[in-house]
Amino acid sequence: MYAHPQHNGGDSTKRLRREAGIWLKEMREARGLSQRDLATMVGVDYYTFVSQIESGRGRIPPDRYEAWAQALGINAGAFVRKLLRFYDPITYALLFPQSLPIPANSQ
Repeated sequence: MYAHPQHNGGDSTKRLRREAGIWLKEMREARGLSQRDLATMVGVDYYTFVSQIESGRGRIPPDRYEAWAQALGINAGAFVRKLLRFYDPITYALLFPQSLPIPANSQ
C-alpha cells in the first residue's frame, strides 16, 4: 500500500516541516506580529496553533493558505508555491522542475 509522505512523519518530512516553520516565523517577525496577532488574523482560536506550525509539529490547512498569505503580506500564489516545497516536495518537483538543481547524471 502507498504511504503518503506527508503522513508518515519520517525524518525528511520532519526536517521540511521545521524548515517551513522557520520560514513562517521569519515572515511573521518581519511583519512585527506576535503569534497571538497572527492567530487572530488567520482565524484560529489559539495562538499555540501558530507555535505548533512554527516548530514544525503541524502544517497550515490548505483552506487557510490565503488568510496566512494575506496576514504575512505575501502574494497567495507565491506563498502556496513556497509552502508546497516544504509540505509536498514530490508535487513541487513535478510542477516546478526548473526550480531544482539538475543532477549531473541526467544530462
